[in-house]
Amino acid sequence: MESKEITSSKDAVEIDGDVATKDVVHSHSDTDSIHSHSSAPVVEKPKQTWRSYFWDTFDKSPEERRFLFKLDAVILTFASLGYFIKNLDQINVNNAFVSGMKEDLGLYGNQLNYMTTCWTVGYVLGEIPSNILLTKVRPSIWIPACEVVWSVLTILLSKCQTAEQIYALRFFVGLAESTFYPGMQYIIGSWYRKDELAKRSCIFHASGTIGNMFSGYLMAGVYTLGGRDGFRGWQWLFIINTAISLPVAISGFFFFPDVPEITRAWWLTKDEIELAKKRMQFEGRANRGAYTKAKIRKIFTSWHIYALTLLYIFFNNGTGYGTQPAFALWLKQEGYSVTAINSYPTIASAVAVIFTYIYAWTSDTIFQGARWPPMVFSGVVNIITNTSLAVWDIPVGWKWFCYIIGMIGGGISGLTFAWAHEICSDDNEERALVVGTMNEMAYVMQSWLPLIIWQQVDGPRYHKGFITMVFIAAGLIITSLTIRVLHHRERDRKAQSSRLG
Repeated sequence: MESKEITSSKDAVEIDGDVATKDVVHSHSDTDSIHSHSSAPVVEKPKQTWRSYFWDTFDKSPEERRFLFKLDAVILTFASLGYFIKNLDQINVNNAFVSGMKEDLGLYGNQLNYMTTCWTVGYVLGEIPSNILLTKVRPSIWIPACEVVWSVLTILLSKCQTAEQIYALRFFVGLAESTFYPGMQYIIGSWYRKDELAKRSCIFHASGTIGNMFSGYLMAGVYTLGGRDGFRGWQWLFIINTAISLPVAISGFFFFPDVPEITRAWWLTKDEIELAKKRMQFEGRANRGAYTKAKIRKIFTSWHIYALTLLYIFFNNGTGYGTQPAFALWLKQEGYSVTAINSYPTIASAVAVIFTYIYAWTSDTIFQGARWPPMVFSGVVNIITNTSLAVWDIPVGWKWFCYIIGMIGGGISGLTFAWAHEICSDDNEERALVVGTMNEMAYVMQSWLPLIIWQQVDGPRYHKGFITMVFIAAGLIITSLTIRVLHHRERDRKAQSSRLG
C-alpha cells in the first residue's frame, strides 16, 4: 500500500457491528499502521485475530501494549479497589446493625432504613455536580480528595453513640462517595477505545459484586476482634474499611492520570501521552470544553440524556430484588441452617460476576462492539426467572435455578456506560453529564420503588416485586432496541452530512 502523510478524510468505522462514515485524521504505511506525531504506532481500526478474544492488547503494537499495561495497572487497580471497598461499606452497615450495633447503641424501629436513606440523599445530591466538576478540575485531585474524606468519615462511624450521629455521617459518606462510580466511568471512557471499553467498565463494576460477597466473610472474621483495644466487633468493620481505603485514596494523588489532554502522569512517557491523544481522536472523543448555553440546549434537546438514563433506570431497578435478601429468606423458610442461608446466596453473586465478564468479552469481540445483545439476553432471562418466581408454586429445582441465575442482569452496568461513552463521544461535557445523570436518576428511583414492591412483610414470596421485575425487564429490552435504532439514524445523518460537506 502506498505510503501517505497524515491527512483528513472520510473513513469507514464500525458501530454496533455496522459500517458508517466518519471524518478522521489518519495516515497509512506499508503495514497499515497509523503513527502519532511522536511516532508511537496506533491503528484507527484495531485488527483482531483469535488472540483478541482473550485480551484486546494481544493484537496491538508493542508500544500500545506497554501503554495499556500501565494504564490498566493504575486505572483498573484504583477503580476496582475503590469500588470493592465502597460496596463492602454499604453491606457492612447492615452487617454491623445485626452484629451488635443495634444493641450497643439502643437502635430500634426503622432506624437502619433511615441510615440508608441519609446515605442515598447525599449520594444523589453529589453525583451530577461532581461529574460536571470533573470536566473543569483535575480528576487526580478531586477524586482522591473525596476518597480521603470518605475514608475519614467511615472510621468516624465506629465512634458514633447515637442514631442521629450515624444519620449525619451517612449523609456525608454518601456525598463523598457520589464522586467515585460515575466519575470513574467517565475517566474509563476518556482513555479506552471501543474494543477495550466494555471489558474495563465491567471489570470495574464486577469488583463491587465481589465486595458484596466478601463482606459476610469479613464480618465473620472481625467479629472475633470484639473487645480488643476497647472496640466492639462491629466497630472493627469500619476501622478495617478505612485501613484498606485510605492508602488507596492517598495513592491516587500520585498515580491517577487525569484525562489524556491534560495528563501529567509521571509514569507515562511523552510518546505514550501522544499515543493516548491519538487513540481518542480515532474514537471521535472530544476534549474538555466550556458549558455554553448552546451546548446545554443541545444536551437537553437530544435523545441521549433521556434514553440512556431510562435504560440505566431499568437496569439498576431490575436486578437485586430491591436489596431485599429474597434468596436467603426463602432458604430460611425452607429450614436451612444459618451457615447455608449466608453461604448459598454468594453462589448467585459468583455467577453474576462470571456473566459480567461474559457480557464484556462477547460485546467487545463476537458482537463487534455492539452493546445491546447482552442487554436483550439479560432482559429475557429476567422475564423468565421473575415470571417463575411470581408464580411461586414451581418445582424446587427450578426455583433454585431462578434464584441463582436471577442476578446475572447486574452484569450489564458496564455495557450501559460503554454505550453512553460511544454515543456521546463528540461532546465531552455531554458525556460527563449523561453518565452522572444515568447513575443519579437510577438511585432516585431506587430510593422509593423498593419501599412499595419489596416490602419486608411480603417476603419471601414478594409477588408484587417479581411481577414488577417482569415489566422492568421488558422495558430494558425495548429501550435498548430503541437506542440502537436512534443511534443508527443519528450516525447515518452525520455520515450523510459529512459526505455533503
